[in-house]
Formats: sequence, C-alpha cells, structure tokens
Amino acid sequence: MRTIISFIKKGLLPIMCLMLLFSSCDNFVDVELPNSQLTAPTVFEDMATANAALTSIYSKMRDNGLLSGSPAGLSHQLGNYCDELDFYGSPQTSTDYFYTNSLSAVESSMKNLWTNTYNQIYDANAVVYGAENSILLSTANRNQLKGEALFIRALLHFYLANLYGDVPYITTTDYALNSTVSRMPVATVYSAVKADLIVALDLLPESYVSPNRVRPNKYTVRALLARLNLYQGSWDEASNDASAVINVIDLYALEPNIDAVFLKDSPSTIWQFSPALSDTNTEEGSTFLFTSGPPPMSALTTDLVNSFLPSDLRRTHWIGVITDGVSTWYYPNKYKNTLTEGGSMEHSIVFRLEEQYLIRAEARAHQGDLIGAKEDLNRVRTRAGLADTAAVTAQEIIAAVLQERRFELFTEHGHRFFDLKRTNNLTTVLSSVKPGWNDDDKLLPLPASELLLNPNLNPQNPGY
Repeated sequence: MRTIISFIKKGLLPIMCLMLLFSSCDNFVDVELPNSQLTAPTVFEDMATANAALTSIYSKMRDNGLLSGSPAGLSHQLGNYCDELDFYGSPQTSTDYFYTNSLSAVESSMKNLWTNTYNQIYDANAVVYGAENSILLSTANRNQLKGEALFIRALLHFYLANLYGDVPYITTTDYALNSTVSRMPVATVYSAVKADLIVALDLLPESYVSPNRVRPNKYTVRALLARLNLYQGSWDEASNDASAVINVIDLYALEPNIDAVFLKDSPSTIWQFSPALSDTNTEEGSTFLFTSGPPPMSALTTDLVNSFLPSDLRRTHWIGVITDGVSTWYYPNKYKNTLTEGGSMEHSIVFRLEEQYLIRAEARAHQGDLIGAKEDLNRVRTRAGLADTAAVTAQEIIAAVLQERRFELFTEHGHRFFDLKRTNNLTTVLSSVKPGWNDDDKLLPLPASELLLNPNLNPQNPGY
C-alpha cells in the first residue's frame, strides 16, 4: 500500500512511523507523545504514552475515517450514493461523484478512503505489536491495548469488505509483506474479522475504561459480532450476540426521550467518538444541519421523508425542515448542535442499542421465533410513538424490520446502503433513482494508484 511504502522510504522502523503519525492531541489523548522518534519499547513502557498512541487512532477515525461524521465519511457519502440524500453542493466534487453514480478509480476521494483506512489499520497493528512485546506494562494494560486495537482492525476490515468486496487483511507492520499483499475473498476476510473479535472479547473488560463510552468494551465487540453474523446469515449467533448486549440492563437501555437519544450520556449508546475539543459537538451536526435554503451540501430525499408515518416521532424530532416560501428542504436532525457550538452535548455514536434490537428481531424471524422478533421490533416502534407491527408471517416481519432499520438508522454510517446490498435489493431499489445504476455499482473502485504500486491487488472491481 502507498501508505506503508511511503513510511519505509523515510527510513523509519514501522513503530517509529506510527509515532510520527500520532502528532495530534485532543481529548481522546490525555498525554501528548514526545516529538522524538520513538522505538516501540519506549512508547509501550508507560501506559500514558501507550494510551496516547491508541486513542489517537480514534481521533483519526473520527476526523478522516470511514466512520467520520464529516462530509467525507460514509454517513454522508453513502447517504448520497443510495436513496437517503440529495446533493446540492458543487459539481465534480467527491460527494457529487457519489450522488451521480460517477465514481472513478482515479478520483482523489477513492484514494483517500482506501489509504486513510489502511493507515488506521497499520496504526492498530503497531499497537498490537507494542502491547504484545511490552515488558513493563501490566497484563491488564497490555490486554486493554491489544483488545481495543484488534477491535479497530476488525471493524475497519469489516467495512472495507462491504465497500470493496475482496480486500487484503493486514495484520502486520512488516513492509515486505504489506507491499505485495493480495486481495482475500470476502468470506476469508469475515473469518479473520471474527477471529480478531473473539480474541478481543477475551481481552476487554465489561466496564468502560473512560467516561462517555469513548473506548470500546466487551459489549462493543459483541455488537460488531452481532452485525457480522447478521450479514453472514448466521442467525443463531447474531441473536445470541445481540442478546449479550441487550441483557446488560445495568449498562444499556433504550432512551425513552426521542430527543435525548443522541446526547453524549444516552443509555442506548454502546460506543462513540468524543469531539476533538471538550466544548464542541459533532462533525455530523456541522455536516447535516443548515438554516436556510437551498442546502449548502445535502438534504434528505422527499421519498425518505414521505415514507415515515405522520405520527412517527422520528419524523417530527429527527428530521428538520427549512422553507423559503417556495421550496422546502429536509435535513437529518438527530444531532442538533453544530461542531463549533459551545458546550459539548453530543458525541458521534458508532454503535447503539436500537440496532441490536433490530438485529435480534431479524435473526429471530429467520429462526422462526416470530413472537420474539415482533417483541424486539415493537420496542423500537414504541419508542418512536408507533403502534405494534401488523406483520404476521416471517417474511412480513423481516420486511418490517428492514423498513424499521431504514427509519431508525438513516444517515448513520451507511446502514441503508449495506442493508440493501446484503438483502440483494440494491439494484432493484436504486436503478430507478440513480443514473446508469447496475450490479457493478455495489462495489467501490480500488484506487488506480494502489493497483500501480501493487499489481497483486488486481483485478480492479468490475465496471471501473
């Protein structure tokens, strides 16, 4: 990968490269790393600097990663790529290419998406290596560091496989290996994701090690396992993993107030990113909120807005409206404060309990537990002010769950796109709303520059 190659060209040991990358210090990072080039033993002989190394990866994920709430993150880009958002910004920009279904292997955002993610995976591997080889940190601290880093590695590879299909699964900082890697089948990637998560599950504690749930715990790992098993159609495991989270009632509960779901202390939050500065809010707020029309970037599609029942509290509380007297636009109003508004009220949520209920509902329907499936589905509907579902058969319940996911998880990390894809409905739904859409568009193009650097990544995805 270009990232790894460029590190080596600078003549640094892999772990030294990692430390150079960890240059920013925000409230994820309690202790700033020294500016000098550090060897692994130096960084991982002290928990303060080791924590700084680990948590700065979360900063990168929040600011420049797939899960960022910025315009370059999946919440915004995949919302425009499918049927959640309409784009009003400048033409021939990265979001415009997503919106108009005109992605290209030479487009800069494709390169950034790929290289930023593998950068973060590389950083996670360096933390795994440092934790495993530290002789001064306690066993508990080494386990915490390694468990979180394995979770990061698994999470990012999970998203890469769902975006690109076959991808390399990188587990080392070794340049010679990483510069010649080949793509692995999605099934192999999923197996590696699961293997990392099983190890992380044993290493991480049940409790959170930091306030506001900004560091993953054992149940964050379970939440990703539940999603992974859902995507694989492993219904028993998906149901069991979701139950393992749902049943921890001393930690998690559905927030009854629809306006408080996305506040930083919501009991339904499983894991979230804190803002870069302690008195600010989220990138999502700055990306999606606007106060006058036409929208500066994106607005919700009228089809999505009109799909909500008028009595749905999510329609009235999670969707804002702007009109100039002639035209009307709608925007996601889950996060109600922009990044620069004073007083940190909101963090960027990555996993929340509502998804776990919907995972278990879908899995139970496939298992034939229709009563349990409807109970889980109705918990989410009740909080939204809706009556119990009228679905009766397994297929009706599954369809109702997928519809509920559309309403509950809109503009959150590409859930809509991935749901359409995993249920083989992507082309059926999008071919009528996206110019030239076909089955090839279910995968993003690999950056052309990466294929030149490492021909083993060929062939390019179809259609590009």
